[in-house]
Amino acid sequence: MEEPTITDATVHSQLPKSSIMTTDYPDWAMVELDRMGISDVSDFQDVLYGPIADRKAGLRRDDLVEILLDARSLTGDMEPWVRGRLISSHKSSLEIIDSEGHFRALAREVIVEIQLITHTRPPYIDDEELMTFERSEARRRSEIQEEVEKRASNSHENHQWG
Repeated sequence: MEEPTITDATVHSQLPKSSIMTTDYPDWAMVELDRMGISDVSDFQDVLYGPIADRKAGLRRDDLVEILLDARSLTGDMEPWVRGRLISSHKSSLEIIDSEGHFRALAREVIVEIQLITHTRPPYIDDEELMTFERSEARRRSEIQEEVEKRASNSHENHQWG
């Protein structure tokens, strides 16, 4: 049977998913997937073609990535490629656990390229575990903030003169 060819962005059928994880990932990525207990990432892959509402792309928490750093930012014989798992993304930096297991924060201004090796989670809007975590974390932070404000207002009232 001949494989269909994608010629434009109006194709409305998804590409077939593999039933097992492909082994053509770099060795470091295979080790990380094993550490994470992930044996199949086919459900997490980008959807680049089809109706706009069905497309899903972009970096996500826990993605396995290879990051090329600007050579001008390196000293000595530092390796220009950083490989690892994306922990978080901020306005001016990315945080990763590198392939050696070390936490690294990288300034966005020295990043030349980010190559996605594989996603390990569903897209943000479909990630129930992440949404639940973020809701509980927001609730926890709100409670802490309320407690801090309560303590601060009580301490000021106790020290009033007059």
